[in-house]
This record gives sequence, structure tokens and C-alpha cells, in this order.
Amino acid sequence: MPYKPDGYPSISPYLIVRDAEKTLRFLETVFGATRLRVISRQDGSIEHAEARIDDSVVMMGEMPNGPDTSVHIYVEEVDTTFARAKEAGGTVVQEPVNKGDGDYRGGIADGNGAVWWIAQQDET
Repeated sequence: MPYKPDGYPSISPYLIVRDAEKTLRFLETVFGATRLRVISRQDGSIEHAEARIDDSVVMMGEMPNGPDTSVHIYVEEVDTTFARAKEAGGTVVQEPVNKGDGDYRGGIADGNGAVWWIAQQDET
């Protein structure tokens, strides 16, 4: 199995927004985006969403007080890359875990306001 979904770039911006539905509609109207995945929480808010614009994927999630910047990056070996990020001084936001959305992923802050979500497509 490949380490990332077919047709996805290795790296994607990850927007932390107050209203993901509003952002998705904006991307569809302005850029002709196509929704790929939308994962809702039990309360109806959007935990995670993805939209394709041309050859790129924009990801987002709703958080009232999220980080300044997030980047989602697919790699071949999450655990190895995550360990390098910790050795480089990164602060763990979330240890790598499979949350059932098709990715094995962990988050690490770079100390400069950005959280890097290091992922690979899950084999299960």
C-alpha cells in the first residue's frame, strides 16, 4: 500500500478555522474546489475536511484556539520522521496514532508557531 492516498500531494496546507463549512463553500465558489473528505464530530462541527483545487489539496479543521500555522505532510515512515522532529527540538502535540480516518499521524510543533502533522496512509 502506498504511504499517501492516490492523487494527494506530499505536503498540504492545514487551515485551522472557526467555520470549516464556510471555508469549503468559499473554496468551491472561488476556486472550483471539490470536496474530498469531511469528517464531522458528534455535535455536527467539522473535525477534518479536505478539498482539491487543481492538483493540490487543502486540509482544515475547526478549532477556536488553534496554532498559527499547520502543515500536513505525507512521508514513507511516520515514526522515523517523527523521531527526527523530536530530536530537532520539536514539541509533541500528538504522538502518532491511527484515529480511524485512513491515516497514521502525529503532530509536532516546530517552536516557531507551526505544527507539522506527519502522516502516512494506514495499511489497515
